[in-house]
Amino acid sequence: MYLTIKETAELLSLNEDYIENLILQNKIRVVHDGEQYLIYKEQFNHHLEQVEKAKKLLEELNSEPIPEDIDVKDED
Repeated sequence: MYLTIKETAELLSLNEDYIENLILQNKIRVVHDGEQYLIYKEQFNHHLEQVEKAKKLLEELNSEPIPEDIDVKDED
C-alpha cells in the first residue's frame, strides 16, 4: 500500500515538511508518479512497532508505585 506525504505524516505523527526533507535526503523510499510522491507504507512497520513498545514501557513505568524511602525521617 502506498501513501501520500500527507497520509504518511499523519501515520507517523510528524510534520509534512519533515517528511519531505526525509525524502530529499533519501531516508524514505518513494515512487514519483509524475504528480506526487508515493511512499510505501510497509517500510515503517519496524518504526511503528518500536513506538508501540515504547508506549507500553512508559505505561508500565508510570503505573508502577513509587517505593517508600526507608531513609525518610519523620521530623514532626
